[in-house]
Amino acid sequence: MKYAILGDIHSNWEALTAVLADAKEQGVTHYACVGDIVGYNANPIECLGKIIELKCSTVRGNHDHYCSHDENLNGFHPLAADAVDWTRKQLNDEQRHYLKQLRLVSKVESFTIVHATLDMPEMWGYVFDKLEAEANFNYQTSAVCFFGHTHVPLAFEKADTVRGGLYSKLKITMGRKYFINVGSVGQPRDGDPRAAYAIYNLVANQVELRRVAYDYRVTQQKILAAGLPGRVAARLAVGR
Repeated sequence: MKYAILGDIHSNWEALTAVLADAKEQGVTHYACVGDIVGYNANPIECLGKIIELKCSTVRGNHDHYCSHDENLNGFHPLAADAVDWTRKQLNDEQRHYLKQLRLVSKVESFTIVHATLDMPEMWGYVFDKLEAEANFNYQTSAVCFFGHTHVPLAFEKADTVRGGLYSKLKITMGRKYFINVGSVGQPRDGDPRAAYAIYNLVANQVELRRVAYDYRVTQQKILAAGLPGRVAARLAVGR
């Protein structure tokens, strides 16, 4: 059994379709998503529809939350706030309801998915280093937990101590815990503009980070045509 673990799709249809094509070639049988289906880019309806069509196990990200609620955006980065405001106007009541009802933490098979952290998932905290990961491990009940939010693919492993960093392939060892960021499908921020996702092979006990090239220029044109901030389009070319 192979799961494609998607995250931070952010309404990027071109990146999502490229990732799904790659996943099919890799023999993926199931899908899970660590949140932020919508936000930033110009195809929220199409991306949301595809996730629903795939019967993808999904948790709610901060953009999913704010795009489906009418809460004020005080404290939001202006760039993100503009995108949230635009996305709210695109979604109908049924689509907003789908995003609202998503759980913050979910168990899938033998692993867990969360958008941000397990200790206070509703606070949308960031995990970039071993110290931040250590706090999360205290609340992790499964051997493997996948997360997103930072748009940077990192893996943290806890045995006697916590270690972590970049990864390409990771063997899951019995008796240890793993907190794994799958990167971003729709807006990478690690300097690599290719779409990122992970494949979890539950039979081989292995996690593989996948990078997939797509025509980000088409996505950029859609962003600008929609009147979304130009910086949202520009960052896709550099993965920042």
